[in-house]
Amino acid sequence: MEEDGIETNFPAAFRTRETADLFLVLIMQLLKTGGRAALVLPDGFLFGEGIKTRIKEKLLQECNLHTIVRLPNGVFNPYTGIKTNLLFFSKGTPTQHIWFYEHPYPPGVKSYNKTKPMKIEEFDAEAAWWDKETEGFKRREANQFTWKVSLEDIQARNYNLDCKTRTSANRKSMTRTLLLAQYQTMQKDIVALRGQLKDILEEALGKSIDRYSIERLSKVTMVYY
Repeated sequence: MEEDGIETNFPAAFRTRETADLFLVLIMQLLKTGGRAALVLPDGFLFGEGIKTRIKEKLLQECNLHTIVRLPNGVFNPYTGIKTNLLFFSKGTPTQHIWFYEHPYPPGVKSYNKTKPMKIEEFDAEAAWWDKETEGFKRREANQFTWKVSLEDIQARNYNLDCKTRTSANRKSMTRTLLLAQYQTMQKDIVALRGQLKDILEEALGKSIDRYSIERLSKVTMVYY
């Protein structure tokens, strides 16, 4: 966060005390037409609203934000655990679509730290996939780590750039299916347990339980379960 008064050096629509946001506005101002930029920004910028939304709208109107590399957790450990992203854009051409690249941990790595940091060699896969900007990245292809989102979809999301992968969507679908199956199993267990309790109570009381008692028993059983 910047000191009070720093934001007054910026246009009123983009005034904020958050350093990362001000840096992006400054970079857009300083870039010449055709100029290229790459910078690290925290996850909060991607889904942030208010002033962040206005900054993202300006960015997509004045620059071609062609690629966002989503970095894994812990890249800047131990200094911060905030999840970060690499944004690549060129000034002078509006954005038509954005490619996202979900950078994975290398095999055997679960997190980064000061003694085992991220290595530049890990970006060899991105380098091989990158292609030429002058040709519109026409040879880029979607895979398990990459996907493309159109400007129309971004605008419909109110410039929320926290776009998830198809893999994430599939995981959510699988999770819903699993939860539904677990729920159905629980319902069967509840019915079975209800019958067992009814038999136990009838035996203990030596008489049949009326319908009202069964209804109450069912509710108690479900709450207990």
